[in-house]
Amino acid sequence: MVNATRPPKSYLARTAGLMVLALAVGSGGTWLALRHRAQTQQAQAAKDADPIVFYRNPMNPAITSPTFMKDEMGMDYIPVHESDLKGQEGPAVEGLAAVKIDSERQQLIGLTTAPVAEGPVGGDIRTTARVAVDETRIRHIHVKVDGYVEKLFVDFVGMPVAKDQPLFTYFSPDFVSAQEDYLLALKTQKSLAGGSLAGSGADLLDAARRRMALWDVPAGAIAELERTGEVRKSLTLYSPITGVVTAKTAVEGMRLGPADTPFEITDLATVWGVADVYEPEIQRVKVGMPADLTLGTFPGKAFHGRVAFIDPQVDPKSRTVKVRVDLANPRGELKPEMYGEMVLRSQARRGLVIPVDAVLDSGARKIVFVALGDGRFAPREVQVGDNLGETVEVRSGLKQGESVVTRANFLVDSESRLRAALAQFAGKPSPAGAAGPAPAAKP
Repeated sequence: MVNATRPPKSYLARTAGLMVLALAVGSGGTWLALRHRAQTQQAQAAKDADPIVFYRNPMNPAITSPTFMKDEMGMDYIPVHESDLKGQEGPAVEGLAAVKIDSERQQLIGLTTAPVAEGPVGGDIRTTARVAVDETRIRHIHVKVDGYVEKLFVDFVGMPVAKDQPLFTYFSPDFVSAQEDYLLALKTQKSLAGGSLAGSGADLLDAARRRMALWDVPAGAIAELERTGEVRKSLTLYSPITGVVTAKTAVEGMRLGPADTPFEITDLATVWGVADVYEPEIQRVKVGMPADLTLGTFPGKAFHGRVAFIDPQVDPKSRTVKVRVDLANPRGELKPEMYGEMVLRSQARRGLVIPVDAVLDSGARKIVFVALGDGRFAPREVQVGDNLGETVEVRSGLKQGESVVTRANFLVDSESRLRAALAQFAGKPSPAGAAGPAPAAKP
């Protein structure tokens, strides 16, 4: 027998499910209401802590309004909070102001910071260099009288020569006449010996000897002429130094005169390493400082020398200064126009360094943005020293342990300039409401 007063089990199950659902919906609604209330309270607290001072035109910060309104294009005026008008923290920088950027916006613009740290400043200077001829070791060979090349003993450029090695024989009618005059003076001097004109004969002989010496006739050739009494047809010219022939114009049968240069001989026992040093680093280079040259031709080998000369002029195209290093080259391994890397050895010192990307250089001043914490960043004018490649020395304006903006600092700079412009117009709202549309209630 069925009890008519008791509902079926299916009905009870559905009723219980609906009650549980109602309780869940009621609890969720209560939680959402509480959350909305908390967010509203937080927003109100933030608004009370940082109230709106005035509103500015979105296209022109100089146009402001004490109340919310829209411009001619229907764009909302932007609220300017009290925090936007706070003064500069630390030394004031004209035209810039401190800014506040929340963490979400920092991630959006890719803002990063780096600490101001103590590190080595100065040290070695690395740059490119080339091997050049030592210009003080170049000799030009000339003849002193007109004549003709009879025979060449050195007949191609690049040929090594030793000191006093014969270069070529040279026929000159003037040289033949000078020998004859010398023999005549010698004969006259002998004939006048012991007489009252002996002194005149000696003077005549000395003049003839000096004439040939001024033509670079070797003393041995004059002695041979005096001993044999035979006039030589040609004169042999010898190399004054040990080196290599770096230029040659003489050929056999060629007519030469005092203005011609038949040979150029260069001593390569010492060469120059000419390094290009950029302007910011030239103040660290001193005459006498050690330097090492490395070449791809000789891996693992360094050629040592010292700075001998610093060019007083800057190359207007490369903005570099030529620095000359004297390098010993006894084996002839260093050849002119070789290209390599020069390391100028300098003593390092300790100083404050920051990434070079943190510095905004306007030409008139150098600015960094210092992280103050809680999303606040303040501009700071600094004086920099040595440029170390990826980092730069800071001589004043920062302290060790502070952090500076290294990425997105151009965006921070733009925001800082805007805040400074807003602060300039703070308390001086323009009559934009009268000139433009009537203020509208903020939605």
